[in-house]
Amino acid sequence: MLLIYSNPESWAGLSAEQRDGLARSHEELSRELTERGMLVSAAGLADPITTRTVMIRDDTRTTTDGPYAEAKEHLAGFYLVECDTIDEAIDYAARMPDAKYLAVEVRPVMDNSGLEM
Repeated sequence: MLLIYSNPESWAGLSAEQRDGLARSHEELSRELTERGMLVSAAGLADPITTRTVMIRDDTRTTTDGPYAEAKEHLAGFYLVECDTIDEAIDYAARMPDAKYLAVEVRPVMDNSGLEM
């Protein structure tokens, strides 16, 4: 999974041209991954202000507004891709436009059999 991170400051600092470039780059990458049969799913995520974190402690549910982690960065979106190796996934992560501004995390997805790749 290619996890895209962002923060309000980095997004606000982009010009309209840079934002348009990000959108075009994502469209091109999505098209390539789809044509190669590698794209399983991809989506942007809603603003972190809409996030709710749910925890159960001592059989009591608590719900808090916002993401749980105290960090400036937030998970902004993801691509779930079928790659043969971790290096192939890293190559695609490096091509994501967001890697220029903050970070793209590569994390294998586990199924019932355990660690993948």
